[in-house]
Amino acid sequence: MQVRSPAQQAVDLSLFLYDRPLHPELFTHHADYRVEQSRYRADIWILGLSHLVTVSSGPLVLTELVYRDSDVLPTRGVLTRFRLKGERDHERTSDDDLRYMVSSQVEMMDEPLYKSVHNDLLRHASKRGWLYTYDQWAEGDLAPFSYIDHEARDGEFHIHAFHAFPQERTLIKSQSIFELPPT
Repeated sequence: MQVRSPAQQAVDLSLFLYDRPLHPELFTHHADYRVEQSRYRADIWILGLSHLVTVSSGPLVLTELVYRDSDVLPTRGVLTRFRLKGERDHERTSDDDLRYMVSSQVEMMDEPLYKSVHNDLLRHASKRGWLYTYDQWAEGDLAPFSYIDHEARDGEFHIHAFHAFPQERTLIKSQSIFELPPT
């Protein structure tokens, strides 16, 4: 059974951290990316105003999922789960010493500020990172989008994710770091 990706609302999203990969057939993928370093591999899926990042290094695996809560999401392997609202910082170290840190923010803005931030992010995304716009969900002159930027270091993988909800004038931002144990 596949989880659908309709035009969702920002208030519907939660952050999940799993100690395992998730099956691709659970989601509708709008875009997939892979980053390979000498010590790890990162798979990034844009899932419709949400995302999934799996970092694996041999048997070590952590998966960050920003998505709406659903009965079809696996419960096995969940290390962390919380609804995205306001600002939140969270750290977690797996049993295998794979460290995860995230800072998330749900920012609601007035219309002029939202338009400015929306357009600034689109300009930035045209130069760096991965952008997926959802023109089919647009109401008015601004389309929702997911924008993901990353930085791959030898023992760390950094993700900056932005999910734009123009109808709500809301931006969901997260900055995550996956840190491998020292060698």
